[in-house]
Amino acid sequence: MDRYFAHSTDSQGQPTQRLQPLQEHLKCVAELARHFAEPFGGGEWAFWAGLWHDLGKYSEEFQRYLLQDSSEDFHEAEIREKVDHTSAGAQYATEKIPCLGYLLAYAVSGHHAGLLDGVSANACLYKRLTKKLPPWEHGLGQLPPFKDLELPMFLKEAFEGKRNEAAFRFSFFIRMIFSCLVDADFLDTACFLNPDIESERPIWPGDILKQIDDCLEEYVRKKFGCDDSTVNKTRFEVRQACLAAAEKSPGLFSLTVPTGGGKTLSSLAFALKHAKKYGLQRIIYVLPFTSIIEQNARVFREVTASLKDKGLEDPVVEHHSTVNPEKETLAGRLASENWDAPIVVTTTVQFYESLFSNRPSRCRKLHNLARSVIILDEVQKLPVDYLRPCLAVLKELASPMYGSTVVLCTATQPAVHQREEFPIGLAGVREIVPEPKRLYEVLKRVTVEDLGRLSDDDLSEKIGNYHHVLCIVNTRRHAQNLFLRCRDREGVYHLSAGMCPAHRAEVLGRIKKALDRGEPCRLISTQVVEAGIDLDFPVVFRSLAGLDSVAQAAGRCNRNGRFPKGNTFLFRSEHQESETFLRDTINATSQILGGEGRASLYEDLLSLEAVEHYFRLYYWSQKERWDRYQILDELQIPNNKEMPFMFGFKNLSQRFRMIKEVGEAVFVPWGEEGKEYLARLRFFKDYLPCSLMRSLQRFVVQVPKRFFMESRGLFQQAGNSINYLPCLEPYYDPEVGFCFDKATWDPESLLI
Repeated sequence: MDRYFAHSTDSQGQPTQRLQPLQEHLKCVAELARHFAEPFGGGEWAFWAGLWHDLGKYSEEFQRYLLQDSSEDFHEAEIREKVDHTSAGAQYATEKIPCLGYLLAYAVSGHHAGLLDGVSANACLYKRLTKKLPPWEHGLGQLPPFKDLELPMFLKEAFEGKRNEAAFRFSFFIRMIFSCLVDADFLDTACFLNPDIESERPIWPGDILKQIDDCLEEYVRKKFGCDDSTVNKTRFEVRQACLAAAEKSPGLFSLTVPTGGGKTLSSLAFALKHAKKYGLQRIIYVLPFTSIIEQNARVFREVTASLKDKGLEDPVVEHHSTVNPEKETLAGRLASENWDAPIVVTTTVQFYESLFSNRPSRCRKLHNLARSVIILDEVQKLPVDYLRPCLAVLKELASPMYGSTVVLCTATQPAVHQREEFPIGLAGVREIVPEPKRLYEVLKRVTVEDLGRLSDDDLSEKIGNYHHVLCIVNTRRHAQNLFLRCRDREGVYHLSAGMCPAHRAEVLGRIKKALDRGEPCRLISTQVVEAGIDLDFPVVFRSLAGLDSVAQAAGRCNRNGRFPKGNTFLFRSEHQESETFLRDTINATSQILGGEGRASLYEDLLSLEAVEHYFRLYYWSQKERWDRYQILDELQIPNNKEMPFMFGFKNLSQRFRMIKEVGEAVFVPWGEEGKEYLARLRFFKDYLPCSLMRSLQRFVVQVPKRFFMESRGLFQQAGNSINYLPCLEPYYDPEVGFCFDKATWDPESLLI
């Protein structure tokens, strides 16, 4: 048995070639997977998934393939079905564990190609289970004998409830076992292939969350201790409420605080105290925009800066949607993110699409959601067409089995709580801050006025009339057009997703300095400045959008209460034909406004009553759209002995796309730090170290796919997992970011 191997380095025929014994790999993956699954009671299930996942490698055919073609990426070969080493373990699972063995079969058969559909015309689990395989059973003698498995009690109870709810619960268990398996497999494989790179993965002490909590208390004392303004007193009140609520048992919470009320630090205080009391393992922030990730991560790093003096690694990981190295190569999957840090900051898209993905690279991190504090900022940003599946997964994470605490943060009004007209909503949610209505009145410091239609000429003239002003529009093209009209004026700035995060952070720094010094500052931006960005303008213009977005824009107006009242002006742009992606939210807001030329239905457009009306129009009254793409219909438990769990994991993954057209992630060497990372990138032909991948995210821009395909010659690739721009000029402008099609910036040529 010592002649069976799991992996080989690519120095075929050379003295430096190394081979990993298969028995060693199986046992290591099994133990690691068990460790990952213990927080949700799936340890033994994950152990056997790990022990059986590569049983097919005991075949003589696979061993010949491995030794003769070791230079080929067998991960790609597995996906192309050139070689199959996963079906053996899946077949063995269903043989040893009648009926429930299918739970492991899904995970084992998909650990390279992805979770499969139960039955389909293409590749599926049924075909894997009925496939004739070359002999491999002789390898079982080297493995521990199988012991019977017990279902966790939470899954046993599922059979007593509704069949569709039971199907979702079992499918989620499979997904979590799959996550444990692929993460363990990736880590052990990476450790063998390149132990030097894997040694760079940081290790944190067991009391790291307590140390961060101590840092936070010191940070708050120094930053806000002497500020006795009304706004700061209210923020202190919110923080105290969060500390008190942290004593309550894990589950669902709601933090309803108007913009400027200090949600970021207060929710962190809640999470740290709560995690310490109940032994939860990490804190995961889920935010609607990448720009908020940058801001929150920057604040968290300010809080934890003193940990570097103790020789500790940065405990904060940013995981943008823009960097997800899901290339179907061994290098790509080994470089993927697994959320093993104390604090993870990610986007709504990354979070939910990962929870419904079938890809190993995206599912790898999911097991780290168990026994964690998950903070969902601006939770009402969920698209109505995905409400039912998204809320179902939140209920599951907060269930006793996975034991996570989910905090629903909102600046407006709880939109996803269960109510008579919204039965799919979350039940049993505990409000952290008492009397949200009183808090809204205390922090009310903005008036909203509807200006009707405004041409860009009129809008640019109005912008020029103010010394300090923020204008937020709905598309990059509109922002760039408007910036071009205004750029000759003093103190004009631009922000959009066409700029990499590091570039945006630099511009934000200049904007804040200009505001603090009283210098002219006219900012034209897309919605990247909304929700969580700490900017304070006396005047804000906002192109018509959802009422929750209007409230967020107003949150950048008189944020710190320095003026008696701030002014936020709503307008309808001349570019509405290019804003069809906002049609539903704009229509709902328009109804509340009363329509063009008519009086608003509410004197205060941002009142809690107006916001509740908005969500009734946008969410609660659209029952037929709550699962528009029939995501949950792909999960069935039929009366069928041949396929007792009929789960369409692949179909489901293809349907669940919160962003339909995703661009290509491209690294941009912005600034001196970006140039240093570019120099490092060029050293790696194989997969990139985890630490480097995490650092690169601040320098990545999503490039439209059409432009990427037409301009392949512009980009190079490092580590088989990330594209990069070799130099900035002439394609990346210092004011607006990426320029497409022409060397000289011309907004009419930009692809949005």
